[in-house]
Amino acid sequence: MNARSEGMKIPWIYIVFVAAALIFGTVCNGQDYGDETPVAAAPPPAQDNCDGVFVSYAFDSRQREYPFVKNVSAQAWAFSSLLTVINTGLFELKSWKVHVGFQHKELLVSTDGAVAVEGDGFPVKVGKNGTVLAGFPQSDLKTAIDTAGDFTQMAAQVKIKGTQFGVPTKSTPMPKTIKLLNDGYKCPAPTRYKTYMQMCCKRDPKYKPKNTTIKFMPRQYGDLSFSYDILSAFDNKYQAQVTIDNINPLGRLDHWNLTWEWMRNEFIYSMKGAYPRKKDPSECIYGPQGQYYKDFDFTTVLNCQKKPVISDLPSEMENDDKVGKLPYCCRNGSILPTIMNATKARSIFQLQVFKLPPDLNRTALYPPQNWKIEGTVNPTYKCGPPIRVDPSGFPDPSGTGMTSSAVASWQVTCNITRPKPKEAKCCVSFSAFNAESVIPCNTCSCGCQETSKCDAKAKALLLPSQALLVPFKDREKLAKEWHRIKHLGSMPKKLPCPDNCGMSVNWHLESNTETGWTARITLFNWGDIAFEDWFTAIEMKKNVANGYENVYSFNGTKLAQRNNTIFMQGLKGLNYLVGEVNGTNPDADPRVPGKQQTIISFVKKHTPKINVQAGDGYPSKVIFNGEECAIPTEFPKSHAAALKSHVGLLSAVLLALLTFLVLTDQLH
Repeated sequence: MNARSEGMKIPWIYIVFVAAALIFGTVCNGQDYGDETPVAAAPPPAQDNCDGVFVSYAFDSRQREYPFVKNVSAQAWAFSSLLTVINTGLFELKSWKVHVGFQHKELLVSTDGAVAVEGDGFPVKVGKNGTVLAGFPQSDLKTAIDTAGDFTQMAAQVKIKGTQFGVPTKSTPMPKTIKLLNDGYKCPAPTRYKTYMQMCCKRDPKYKPKNTTIKFMPRQYGDLSFSYDILSAFDNKYQAQVTIDNINPLGRLDHWNLTWEWMRNEFIYSMKGAYPRKKDPSECIYGPQGQYYKDFDFTTVLNCQKKPVISDLPSEMENDDKVGKLPYCCRNGSILPTIMNATKARSIFQLQVFKLPPDLNRTALYPPQNWKIEGTVNPTYKCGPPIRVDPSGFPDPSGTGMTSSAVASWQVTCNITRPKPKEAKCCVSFSAFNAESVIPCNTCSCGCQETSKCDAKAKALLLPSQALLVPFKDREKLAKEWHRIKHLGSMPKKLPCPDNCGMSVNWHLESNTETGWTARITLFNWGDIAFEDWFTAIEMKKNVANGYENVYSFNGTKLAQRNNTIFMQGLKGLNYLVGEVNGTNPDADPRVPGKQQTIISFVKKHTPKINVQAGDGYPSKVIFNGEECAIPTEFPKSHAAALKSHVGLLSAVLLALLTFLVLTDQLH
């Protein structure tokens, strides 16, 4: 027997055994509440002929869950399956990721051997679009050549457990597909059997790694980047530094809260530059930490939560000897875009972490998983899993010019996601000099929790311009009177729900001439929290921003990175947008929002073909402090257009009546 055959003997036998056990387990399962038709055993995995990465998915079993219902689509089933990834090629597979195309509204309860990239902890709602599983704790798969065919180093198996819905009793709920997502590999459609599917992903001969000199994965580009650096390591503990970098020119965080999940019973002993929202040693005392560290004083431990919530320190703590004195720390949770302040686009904190068996050696280092960060009125970030990268370098504190390296480093990359309908945090209204009515923010732009007294699906009512200056609860009387005066039709019995946004933006078309046009933008803060160092960005369509001339009460600039975007921020001393306050007479007057506004001017020299009043003079996207605001889908109608519409309707009615009379006269 040749060396290759000898090297693959153990994994081949192991895989055949697992596949057979899974298939027979499916056939013999007596908990399916239905008669399964016996099926022939699927052939063993064909990894012998695979020169690349072999991926397989085997369905194990399922069992009907409570409550038992007659509706098939609503019946829940508990299921288990096995995902296997084997490196059968010549190249080490770093930070493997596999897409599993779940299609039965799966709710994943556990994935032993991997983490769900889209989730922030179990259970994870998958839906009908599948999910991405990333290897943990074994994220890198070595080759058979480098390990003498050691299956434990060259393969990973993920035991999947969860719940699925809408599966008939006699069917086998398999995913749509499986696919390796690592760069540099091409995957065919999987070969499918009744309870099993497999594929061989081969190295793309045209793929050229960007940097072949690094030992680990290259650093990724995203909107927000975390670096988890181990500064020093001991047998039972280590010192880590977390660096947050804002890369997107329109990204931002205010009063950020960071969460992650410890996967190996770690706990935080101390921190500098940040703090956990909860200090409670009870989870350590009554958990595995207390069982191992029996003589440990856990009252001095900072946090024992599996999913801690970490926040930035206020600026007053920046020079504190115990928790401060770190560069880029203690900014009250503000991370600005680099276009505003490059030094405030980064935040840093450090923590001391204690470990438990079996990780009691200085090389057993694992970063936390399921990273998630949130701000106040800020974009929603979706973060991937930690990826091992080359150790970060740091300037030597001695000032000699030398650099020191971290013991180990991981990078977490996050990207901004577009808000789902009715889940925004700010909204936009449109108005114009040639239109009497304002197009208000969309109904339920920022969500609707209470809909018993309002219609969440109804279109927002047209308003007079002065209605924008009062809270929504005070607009009902104005809206009713406006409908009556302008003959806008009868009011619905159930009025539309409010937009429920704490922040709104009004775009008003101010003027339009042959040579140029102007608009006025007004920011309204309806919340209690003031916005310091705020910014807003306006994205226009049809290259309208090429005609941008000036902003008069804000600092404004056209972004080079985004051709059709105008970036604005408050002038020095005027960069503080206050929250809502009481009116002059609190008992009688409505509350008053914080407000700032400016005029923006455009010239038509570079955009001669635009139609300002028909829609080109309105933004296609409005961003406030990084969050994309909900925007109307229609534009204000001019007086002439409205009058023409009424006159046109009247003319049509008169013409029809005249025709009827003429025909009637002819019949007589």
